Amino acid sequence: MIALTLAELAEIAGGALHLPEAGPDADQVVDGSVETDSRLVTSGSVFFALRGDETDGHLFADAAVASGAAVVVAERPLDLAVPFVVVDDGVAALSRLAAGVVERVRRGGRLRVVGVTGSNGKTSTKNMLRAVLSDVGPTVAPEGSFNNHVGAPISMLRVDLDTEFLVVEMGASGPGEIARLVAIARPDTGVVLKVGLAHAGGFGGIEGTRAAKAEMVTDLPPTATAVLNVDDDRVAGMAADTAARVVGFGLTGSAAYRASDLEVTREGTSFVLEHDGVSRPVRLRILGEHHVMNALAALTVAGEWGLDLDRAVTVLEGVARAERWRMEVLDGGDGVTVVNDAYNASPDSVAAALKTLAQIVPPGGRSIAVLGEMAELGDLAREEHDRVGRLVVRLNVGQLVVVGHEARHIHVAAGLEGSWDGESVLVDTVDEAYDLLRQTLRDGDVVLVKSSKSAGLRHLGDRLAGVSS
Repeated sequence: MIALTLAELAEIAGGALHLPEAGPDADQVVDGSVETDSRLVTSGSVFFALRGDETDGHLFADAAVASGAAVVVAERPLDLAVPFVVVDDGVAALSRLAAGVVERVRRGGRLRVVGVTGSNGKTSTKNMLRAVLSDVGPTVAPEGSFNNHVGAPISMLRVDLDTEFLVVEMGASGPGEIARLVAIARPDTGVVLKVGLAHAGGFGGIEGTRAAKAEMVTDLPPTATAVLNVDDDRVAGMAADTAARVVGFGLTGSAAYRASDLEVTREGTSFVLEHDGVSRPVRLRILGEHHVMNALAALTVAGEWGLDLDRAVTVLEGVARAERWRMEVLDGGDGVTVVNDAYNASPDSVAAALKTLAQIVPPGGRSIAVLGEMAELGDLAREEHDRVGRLVVRLNVGQLVVVGHEARHIHVAAGLEGSWDGESVLVDTVDEAYDLLRQTLRDGDVVLVKSSKSAGLRHLGDRLAGVSS
């Protein structure tokens, strides 16, 4: 975080500063990291004691101080040996602090902010943007999927006066959440990747999801840019919802940044970038045709910000993987390839992963899909799991292993779709799936492991490849 006095921190956060009798005064400067997890606190950190569904951060304030916290922000007075700031709402105070710090950095330097949202592809696109922008100047982007009302502000608070680029991943589980993040970060460019059924249960269906994702661009000023996927009709329609300048990316002729000649192999994904009359071949090491759209989004931001597109392409070609547990290609030994894509799952991302599996299986090899639950689909859960099971058959996947009772409709639908005899197996646990696969895997097999994080299949993928989770 940028350097602030204790008085400034309290003022920006909207709280009352309390100083210990023998401690520092209000002019004491703090510039350490901002944390909500006491285990991550180091010397000089600012610790926010937030109340959660399962625990209360106030219970860990003493531990944070013992680890070196310079100041604690809390919702009630605490008996601490360091200064603390009392606020009405810890999450709101965190948001105010992030907004204030980003604005100070923006005024004091050359900071540009890009926000990324969409039902799928946010983290991969964020990582691609981080790679491209870091090649040009100091860049801050969240680690992992820090994209909610707590994680995103924490990431924003990592900026300092030297930061040139801030990438903010914006996720949501309900209406209004992206709008709040946009109000904090005030992006110069807002990217919308896709409107799909991820977390649809929290939005009341696809149109509710569309409205939530549109929050990325509805409040952008005319000086900003909205970068939209023109292949997705719901995203393309957001052009009517924004005052910002609109730039499209996609596979269609109307896209300002267009991909053509797509090809997917086990070595990666290639396409040709078409922009402003110039064609550039792109050879990603990242696996999956769906990552072409993520790369296009990153390249569109780079191009619209005046960066060298040839250099940006070179940087993207050097990115080894989208993210841990996202289409991560692993060596399963004895000629077996494992594609571990089990960090998250929605109907769209499962369909994309299955299509990739069908594309990369070698001649004479066997495709195996190990699938678990797609979470947070609400009333659509049964229908969408059924749809996935039927897609597995239509793509001629050689073997299907469904893990867990919550995913059983994938297995049932696969059986109804085709005249299979043992090609689909339902097991209760990850251990059962592992034992079954280890008995049947052979040279040339390509195994896709795909589920929502809650199903725990990412650890199965690692275990099949002998990788520590």
